[in-house]
Amino acid sequence: MDMEEDILNSLNEELEDVIDEGRQIIENAELKDRFNEVKTDTELFIRKHPIQSVLLGAAAGYLIGKIFRS
Repeated sequence: MDMEEDILNSLNEELEDVIDEGRQIIENAELKDRFNEVKTDTELFIRKHPIQSVLLGAAAGYLIGKIFRS
């Protein structure tokens, strides 16, 4: 009985590892898709509103500079 339990436990551990790897692959693919969506949306915003984009970037840079100098 002990040997059978060891085999079953080993198989269960391997199965859990495979499931975890599959889950990570799916999550990474979804994350990549979401990143591409955000990138495309950002590019479209910049093309539609170039002046506001430059001003927003300058303001963000100024604030980040202030935060890190403090």
